Amino acid sequence: MLIIGSHVNYKKDSGLLGCVETSLYYGANTFMFYTGAPQNTMRSTIDINNVEKALEKMQENNIDIENVIVHAPYIINLANTEKYDFAVSFLKAEIKRCEQLKIKYLVLHPGSHVGLGLEVAICNISTGLNEVLRNSKVTILLETMAGKGSEVGKDFEELQMIIEKIENKSKIGICMDTCHLNDAGYDVANFDEVLREFDKIIGLQYLKCIHINDSKNKISSHKDRHENIGFGEIGFPSLIQIIYHEKLKDVPKILETPYVGEHAPYKEEIRMIKEKKFDEGLLDKIISTL
Repeated sequence: MLIIGSHVNYKKDSGLLGCVETSLYYGANTFMFYTGAPQNTMRSTIDINNVEKALEKMQENNIDIENVIVHAPYIINLANTEKYDFAVSFLKAEIKRCEQLKIKYLVLHPGSHVGLGLEVAICNISTGLNEVLRNSKVTILLETMAGKGSEVGKDFEELQMIIEKIENKSKIGICMDTCHLNDAGYDVANFDEVLREFDKIIGLQYLKCIHINDSKNKISSHKDRHENIGFGEIGFPSLIQIIYHEKLKDVPKILETPYVGEHAPYKEEIRMIKEKKFDEGLLDKIISTL
């Protein structure tokens, strides 16, 4: 079964239930959200009654809570020592929020070393992760990165170096991002080879989520600029190949593509994906309705 969804907004008033309702409108059977704004620490109290209603609605509509993803905020940077204690503390708080929301997976950008060097950064990241995962019910998924600036995680080797240092490996995994893979230098048009390399270096058992995005940039650009499905350098056929890959049938696929104006295009993109047919006029059609 295709497990497909998108980023949805988690709002203070509607909470998890609002996320479910938005996802159903998009025609999705999973989703990803931030528990608050990704750029700050402001977080609302979680309404457990709302969570229970959301879980009931998910069950009614065949959305498996184990396929739902939370994304950690960008402000968490375990790779650098500046504000390191804050990063660890806030990540612990996000894990607790995931546990309250009954969410199993939390996607995390490994961080940027900002001049400290890769070796120090990997030690910092693994030390922080070992602390936050000690009593965690949540699995942290390190995201593959584009390699912009001093980002850690631009290749499978760097991610494996972190995993090697994790004490409880049952609580660590990987989230691939197709735009990031392309921009980091992986030829996703030859995705079988990418998967073989991933399996050899890290292991397919660690792959728990895939962000499906096209890229505005050519391969190896290291820029990280997402594009709508089929309208970028990766292209619709390559993305469909990834989405429907037999080895990834049980892995949730999450769209993080750009808004078209103020419109979230996820309903239209999910329909294209389900039909396996690219609509080259899609963006113009959306713009004409705004």
